Amino acid sequence: MDYKKIYESWLNDKRLCAEGRQQLEAIRDNEEEIEYSFGAEMQFGTAGMRGIIGYGTNKMNIYTVMRATEGLAAFIKKLGPAAMERGVVISYDTRLKSDEFARASADVLAANNIKAYLFGDVHPVPMLSFAVRQLHTIAGIMVTASHNPKQYNGYKVYGEDGAQMSPEDTAVVVESIEKVTDFLGSPAPTAEQVKKYIKPVPASVDRKYYKALTKLTLSKKAVKACGKNLKLVYTPVHGSGYIPVTTILKKIGINATVVQEQTKKDTDFSTVQVPNPEFKETLSMGIALAQKIGATVVFGTDPDSDRLGVAVKNAEGEFEALTGNQVGILLLDYILTRLKEDNAMPANPAVVKSFVTTGMAKPICQNFGVELFEVPVGFKFIGEKIKQWEADGSHHFVFGFEESCGYLRGTHARDKDAVVASMLCAEMVCYYTYKGTTVFDRLNEIYKKYGYVLDCNVSIQYKGLNAMAEMNAVVDGLKTAKVNKLDIYEIASVRDYSKDEKTDLATGEVTPIGSPKTNCVYYELKTGSFVCVRPSGTEPKLKIYYSVKANNKDDAEAALKKLQAAVEELLKKVAAD
Repeated sequence: MDYKKIYESWLNDKRLCAEGRQQLEAIRDNEEEIEYSFGAEMQFGTAGMRGIIGYGTNKMNIYTVMRATEGLAAFIKKLGPAAMERGVVISYDTRLKSDEFARASADVLAANNIKAYLFGDVHPVPMLSFAVRQLHTIAGIMVTASHNPKQYNGYKVYGEDGAQMSPEDTAVVVESIEKVTDFLGSPAPTAEQVKKYIKPVPASVDRKYYKALTKLTLSKKAVKACGKNLKLVYTPVHGSGYIPVTTILKKIGINATVVQEQTKKDTDFSTVQVPNPEFKETLSMGIALAQKIGATVVFGTDPDSDRLGVAVKNAEGEFEALTGNQVGILLLDYILTRLKEDNAMPANPAVVKSFVTTGMAKPICQNFGVELFEVPVGFKFIGEKIKQWEADGSHHFVFGFEESCGYLRGTHARDKDAVVASMLCAEMVCYYTYKGTTVFDRLNEIYKKYGYVLDCNVSIQYKGLNAMAEMNAVVDGLKTAKVNKLDIYEIASVRDYSKDEKTDLATGEVTPIGSPKTNCVYYELKTGSFVCVRPSGTEPKLKIYYSVKANNKDDAEAALKKLQAAVEELLKKVAAD
């Protein structure tokens, strides 16, 4: 059906809510907006769905959310009565309509005679993941758009292990969603079904979560000596991290000064341009407070509190926003150092990172005798490693991280956990304060010991209904492009993750990567650096990752400029061909 006809069918449907009718009437003369809203359907991928809030088949609204939940309900019903009784736990963050979408999801499940555990207030991603595991539900739903701008919301589905749903199960759910052709026809539960099937998440789940985190502390002596008087600033950036982060810090005895203006659940995120704490601008109020009280570290969490951003005071007294890679290597180094100092390193220790995450992880792990594993982008792949090792006992998970500010220590959750990362960050500040140094000084010591690595990623924004297809076409073009050098830097091998193949350019030998397939091209340079190009799975952006190994910062920055210019030319050539 033509998008104009779909638009008219929604507008003329008596089941459409008053708000929806008003918004659709307002765009009647806006052809471009009608096409965007109805020219496609929300894509449900391995990370769920995410989009701009509004009415239409291609936007986040109560109807697209209920339709997605109908698909999930059909999947669960096929698993049988036991799965329906185990049910689904549902959480949500502070975004616009998150609570409404969560309740609508619970209603659809109840109408299908499936139990739904609904949190009574905002809870972050890691606590949702933990609750799935604690309550032994068959699935979980998290309503969030993570760190996206305020105009967005999203819907993520978790499997029974607490990790984001596997690609195999997601494919079945998508098939069920596609069979729901009446967007406005989701069934409403009876009063009896609501009473029988919609249950609150027990308060004991929160208590057990905090207890699990306290077992992961590494520096009790340093915390006892420095924790109460620590000068550390935290901001939840109006998100769901406020209660859990301040609660866990209080429980382990660390004082953090909170940016009070950003504790409010503000759906407009009015004090920041974008609620993404990896940007220095997002942490600006925290930095101003840190300068006022004499703190050297500022950290913040995003709306669903699965990402942690950190800024530290440098040698010149200015605050620098650390990249996700830098925070990752600091936490990795800290965790391994403390485990070694306390003779607490487990047998067969293992660290997991995404393949686009810093090359610095490899020498650090080698130094500590810890095995490093690489997985595709998406924390569910880190969760799969944990699940595998719990089953076969081959390795002991120590730490997992991604360059996109996602970190996990412990196996209590199977997704990024900015609450445990905040705890470790604060504890790390205590540890270095106790030793008479700073986090910034330790970062420079790491560079001095292992060599300088400059990590950078660039995003190219795409727009329109064909954005995803256009981005994938660029990556497909790179697979067939003949390239041996990027500027003066020779390429040692090329990885095509869509085929699970690595080609050695010197010998022509093709070997398997040993990784789940994803559309991505990765260039390994002879210098030990790498460049990687992939389409984002959650936003219309083509992402280019650089990890540049050099003798020092100046050399690395010079090399990065050359590589960026070379990649820009390569992308132009691919587009022209």
